[in-house]
Amino acid sequence: MVAIGPEKYNELYGKFRNLNRMLAWGHARAIENLLEQVAVDIVIADQFGDESLIERALFEKGRQVRLVQMPRGEADIAVAAASVLARAEFLRRLQALGREYGVTLPKGAGAPVDVAAAQIAKSHGLEVLARLVKTHFKNFYKIPRG
Repeated sequence: MVAIGPEKYNELYGKFRNLNRMLAWGHARAIENLLEQVAVDIVIADQFGDESLIERALFEKGRQVRLVQMPRGEADIAVAAASVLARAEFLRRLQALGREYGVTLPKGAGAPVDVAAAQIAKSHGLEVLARLVKTHFKNFYKIPRG
């Protein structure tokens, strides 16, 4: 697994400037990490963009396996299991960040997120939000400044 929290996400997005290339990088790192532990002939991944994105991001070990990418990859039980594990880790980390700042961090991009972000900016400062939110999302620019 390659866990990317909001702070690292913002750093990586600043480098990649493209979400699909960043996702491909994360998928490739996860594949390479697994190949360090387990020998396999085939790797299945959810297809989220052009198939060449993950293929180009793979290191040497990843280029030695057959990579199958398919839309709605969760139809495969291994991809579904990975998705469940990733979601559980996301929720665990979201809750931990909320505890660290004494707030409940809502998921998504709706009004509850806007309210929580404004409250955090008011009590902890706008600069703290770079540790908690994706700063290139529209919600970030709606937060009252000053």
